Amino acid sequence: MRRSGPVTRRIGSLLVAGVLVASACSGSADDTSSPITAPSTTGANRSTTTTAELAEPKLSSIDLDTVEVADLKSPTAMAARSSTSDLYVTQQSGQVRLIKVTTSTSSSTPPRYTLQTMPVLDLSEEVLSGGERGLLGLAFSSDGRKLYVDFTAKPDGRTMIVEYELGDRTTVDTKSRRVLLEVEQPAANHNGGQLVVGPDGYLYIGLGDGGGQGDPQGNGQDRDALLGSILRIDPEGAPASRSREYGIPAGNPFADGEDGAPEVWLYGVRNPWRFSFDADTGDLWIGDVGQNAWEEIDRLPSTNGFDAGRGANLGWDRVEGSHPFEGDNPPGGVLPAFEYSHDDGCSVIGGYVYRGQVIEELRGVYLFADHCAPGLRGLQLDGGAIVDQRTWPLDADGVYSLGQDNAGEVFVLLKTGPMLKIVEPTASDN
Repeated sequence: MRRSGPVTRRIGSLLVAGVLVASACSGSADDTSSPITAPSTTGANRSTTTTAELAEPKLSSIDLDTVEVADLKSPTAMAARSSTSDLYVTQQSGQVRLIKVTTSTSSSTPPRYTLQTMPVLDLSEEVLSGGERGLLGLAFSSDGRKLYVDFTAKPDGRTMIVEYELGDRTTVDTKSRRVLLEVEQPAANHNGGQLVVGPDGYLYIGLGDGGGQGDPQGNGQDRDALLGSILRIDPEGAPASRSREYGIPAGNPFADGEDGAPEVWLYGVRNPWRFSFDADTGDLWIGDVGQNAWEEIDRLPSTNGFDAGRGANLGWDRVEGSHPFEGDNPPGGVLPAFEYSHDDGCSVIGGYVYRGQVIEELRGVYLFADHCAPGLRGLQLDGGAIVDQRTWPLDADGVYSLGQDNAGEVFVLLKTGPMLKIVEPTASDN
């Protein structure tokens, strides 16, 4: 039975041993053998470190806890809004919920989180929910005055990207509704669903390959298809044609439409359920859900803070992770920075590079999870090379998503309802 009031959940110190890029992780007596690996760089377009010596592994010295901050119904995504510490969460059945965050002037007093009773937006009458369908993603414009949502629509299951205005309010103006994009979905799975407003202010949209086994329609390697891609559009830009409600950023790799769809930013993904930009570097991190054998994490470095992943081909369905599937890695294809087999999970949940202040030692560590395996996972990198990895056991199963607030702190959303914040252990936990 869940206790009432704030709940602290202990995350232990289970280490996961594996093969690392350019460095091996030192094991301990408590380590468990795992097939998690960073794949060979053969044939990959990957950024690697140029330093002679890599940083020392540090994850074994970091202990973490979680505190329950809200209890929702099948929360699927979380977003922070600029100029406020409040958090917004989607529920799969179609509601956007607001969590008010009250902070104290005392640095020793943690914030207080209060889930508001009335939804910010209720789309339950038009959302087709269940399985991999539902209200799947949300994001805010850079100024926080507009809300974007991604949901599966009744009756046919198409993906809808819709904009609403909030202005200075905490509830949407439903009359302001503007449909930005509709994408037909040939199957009930691999809908993607992630929405992110990038460091460039444009809207990034994750779309799976259309579902079915093995990408039967070949969308992953079809640059003219919106499915199997991450798109980048400008909701405020001049429409590229009368058939569009958005502009095409000039920097899109196929902006002229000659070599691919103008909206496509990168392609060759199977189901990029969750992806994020590193708030400090602009690097793009993607958790791409695998087929039958391998889950992958892709890291696409930025050279100027705004170009991460431009025109990249992540290889699906030629490869699953770094392994041949329908062929070999295509020329120039980007292999994952990290992968693990289905002996250690079944569905990767992409996360965030921690940039918060609460856990100083965790800064720069990429945190993610797997829907089928309890635990919060972390990767420590040095110049693009993985130098350490770890799994902290979590007192819950079924992670749906991770979220990050404006302060860089990380939250975990569980299928069963709890929303947890990652924190340091308290003295009483030691």
